[in-house]
Amino acid sequence: MSSSAVIQDFGCPECQEIVSNKKKKGPHVYLRKILHRHKTTIPNSVSSHEKSALETIRNWETIKGKRALLCGVTYDKQKYKLKGTNYDVTQMQEFLMTRFKFPSASIHILAEMDSHPHPTKTNIQEALRWLVKDNQHGDSLVFYFSGHGLRQPDLFDDEQDEFDETICPLDFKTAGMIIDNEINDTIVRPLKKGVKLHAIIDACHSGTILDLSHVYSTKEHCWSDNKPPSGVYKGTNGGLAISISACEDNQLAADTSAFSESGKQMEGAMTHTFRKALSDNSKATYASVLSSMHDNILAVKKKKFSLSGLFHRERLQEPLLSSSEEFNLNEAFVL
Repeated sequence: MSSSAVIQDFGCPECQEIVSNKKKKGPHVYLRKILHRHKTTIPNSVSSHEKSALETIRNWETIKGKRALLCGVTYDKQKYKLKGTNYDVTQMQEFLMTRFKFPSASIHILAEMDSHPHPTKTNIQEALRWLVKDNQHGDSLVFYFSGHGLRQPDLFDDEQDEFDETICPLDFKTAGMIIDNEINDTIVRPLKKGVKLHAIIDACHSGTILDLSHVYSTKEHCWSDNKPPSGVYKGTNGGLAISISACEDNQLAADTSAFSESGKQMEGAMTHTFRKALSDNSKATYASVLSSMHDNILAVKKKKFSLSGLFHRERLQEPLLSSSEEFNLNEAFVL
């Protein structure tokens, strides 16, 4: 897939999810999207096994202080399968526990592994609600996603580039994608004063996946305005939301074996460089994390792994930082 301006369709070829560049507007579209945003009921077609998994998520304990939701979508037995997402999730779980002292009971995983609920659309939606449920001053929340990401035309004039960004659940071909508007409504808007959310999104087109109001430019070294043209409020309820994404909205992320000592283990390039940046510096700041990720990506490109070591996606891109506030990047990176 190309992000060239001459291309009229946007989507991942392997996902077979092509979205027309032509925007459709009108009252019926507006109503349909409103209903889509707030639909939370369980479809009648859901199996008893799926209902059981959903009930399990609803019974997760809301632990105060630190808690995290980690989603890895492999899309097993589908032609757009990813090879590194389960590894990404298990590595991120260990990283949060060892580097940031998250209690194991406060970390929940959605993945295509027998020991975890699968990352279906309904399960992810319910788990996102769990993440921010009863949040209070002092809470540190983490949302991690490794999987496919796509784009679709924005119908509400919420996006400066006229496209909504999405993440793709396991069943996105039948249940649909989860769009940035819904993610913002679910885990950004409810954040209370003194609560901090970090989202780490390793997916294509993930730059503004939380619809946050400020985006940091590593080239110009400044925050830029990302507020929606419509003027609708996309901020928090007093808290702070920070997102580190694999690439800009019009770019592709990468799965690669370039960082593996054996040269065989596939993993998300963004996930690996993020963990390495924080592991190598006990007093890391947001600025130093971005700089370290940038340097590691450049090093891999120089080794020419960016073409021979990639799976599914085209090239390594620079990470992108967005936030609900404009803050000093030299602040300590604390989860």
